[in-house]
Amino acid sequence: MTVEKLKNELSLKEVCLVNAQREITGGYVGDLLSWVMGKAESGNVWITIMSNVNIIAVASLTDVSCIILAEGVEVDENVLNTAKQKGVNILMSEKSAFEIASGVANLI
Repeated sequence: MTVEKLKNELSLKEVCLVNAQREITGGYVGDLLSWVMGKAESGNVWITIMSNVNIIAVASLTDVSCIILAEGVEVDENVLNTAKQKGVNILMSEKSAFEIASGVANLI
């Protein structure tokens, strides 16, 4: 499944979509950045409520396919610009991390 297909299937809002055809291989839910760095795998969807610029660094280090911001969390211009520069996909939803994770699990 691609990031674009996941976005459409779960009605996620596009925040930064630089590689819509990136394949998704799994998922990870977490907000402690050091923990995510050690546990998320390349190709995962990373679901979080964190919104500072450090999420872009972690996404790049772990090579996740996209970040999904849960519970209506939004990013500022600095995060958005850094995501574009680093090629990090970001989607968002008003749903809880649990609801998003359930939807991802049912699709992949």
